[in-house]
Order: sequence, then structure tokens, then C-alpha cells
Amino acid sequence: MTTKTSYAQGTPCWVDLQTSDQGAARAFYSGVFGWEYVEQPMPDGPVYAMAQLGGRNAAAIAPQNPEQAAAGVPPMWNTYLAVDDVDATTARVAGAGGVVAMEPFDVMEAGRMSFVADPSGAFVGLWQAGEHIGAQVANEPGALTWNELVTSDPDAAHPFYDKLLGLKAVSTPMGPDDSYTIFQVGDQQVGGSTPPQMEGVPNHWNVWFSVASADEAAARITELGGSLLVEPTDMPVGRMVVARDPQGAMFNLLQPGEQQDA
Repeated sequence: MTTKTSYAQGTPCWVDLQTSDQGAARAFYSGVFGWEYVEQPMPDGPVYAMAQLGGRNAAAIAPQNPEQAAAGVPPMWNTYLAVDDVDATTARVAGAGGVVAMEPFDVMEAGRMSFVADPSGAFVGLWQAGEHIGAQVANEPGALTWNELVTSDPDAAHPFYDKLLGLKAVSTPMGPDDSYTIFQVGDQQVGGSTPPQMEGVPNHWNVWFSVASADEAAARITELGGSLLVEPTDMPVGRMVVARDPQGAMFNLLQPGEQQDA
């Protein structure tokens, strides 16, 4: 179990879901993860539903904005990276090869953020904490446990994160014939990167939530109207599931190796 009080620059610190049916999504994820919600009004009217575990912020669920819905953008999970100064960092995005999709703005007293795309087209939020540091809980069932850049062009994307945030990409062996890219802040492993595993999937940041049992969580997902893109499967680090919620957003589950059933 991990309770978080701060995040070093470059560390994935928060995830939220933008969805076409906020009420249905809230019910689905509550059934899968046991989340409870605290409603935070947003300046333009909609409610930002803060998902909590034991009174600690774990993630959030928000409605899609009308422009996204009209454009046919599918529901999706967003990843946010911690930054010390969002204005200064965002100002360096173009020089590092990225694109600023949303200029920095204040989120009331919670913090200040921007949204950018890396050179391979993957979007990510940049978050400068105010009253809201990001996730207050990690690495326990129902909480965020890993964030992963899925990119078809790592040679362009990885240096972008290094130039912008000091996020180092390090190749790590995964079994006798494979390797995996780990993102590090200093000597801390904070995320990873992998090529797309399925055809037609755009470059994006993946979110992984911890579960006590991948098989039990997979069964709940299907019972609640979601679908499984990858059935429970053993990996070197544990047992994983790739799922889609009833509105179409993809997410991942990991049962860490030490928690696997005998």
C-alpha cells in the first residue's frame, strides 16, 4: 500500500476518464474497483467526480466536452505528468518536437495544467499541483499502479520526454528474448513504454490499475457490461487483463506477481 503526498517532476501523477455517460461509467468502475465518489463542480457547469479509496483520491471521471462528443472522439483515460512549472515546461514543448493542444490554465485552487502531444501524437496532461497533488493512493487494489506510453515511434517520442521533463527511457530485459522500456526519474522507475500491441490503436498513454485477483476482476467487468480485449494472462510481473468499459474506454489491470493465486 502506498499513500502519496507529492510527485517528482516527470512522474505520472493522475488519471481521469472523459466519457460519454458519466453516470454509467461511475457505476461500472465502482463495481469493478469499489470506488466511492466526491463531486467537484467545474467552472463551466459539469461535475468532476473524484473517485476515492478509503477517503483518498484515486482517479476521476468527467463528461466529455461537447466538441469531443461532436467530433466522435471515443471515451478515454488521460494520464497527467507532474511538472514544477507548467508555463515554463509548456513553453518548451514546440522546441522539443511536440504540439501544445491546450495552453496552461488554472483549475481553481487545485492546480494549473496544460495538454500536449508528443512527436508521435500521444496526448498527455502536464500538472502543476496546487491543493490537488494527484493520486493520493497507488499500488493497492483499485488504485493506479502503472502508466505506459504506447508509441509506434519511440525514437521520436522518448527524447521528447527527456528534453521536457528529464524522463529517461531505459531498456530493461524481460525474459530471455524480449525487453521493455522503463521511464525513470533519477533512479526511480515511474512508468514504461511499449509499441502498440493491437493493430489500429493510436499512440497514447495507457493506464494500469492494481487488482487483488485478475480473474475475479475480469469476471466483474463482463458482468457489468464491459468487455475483455485480453483475457487474464500471466506476465513476468504478474497477471494482466486488457479491458474496455461499456462506453468504449480501454484500461488495464495488473495483479502483481506476489498476489497471484496459487
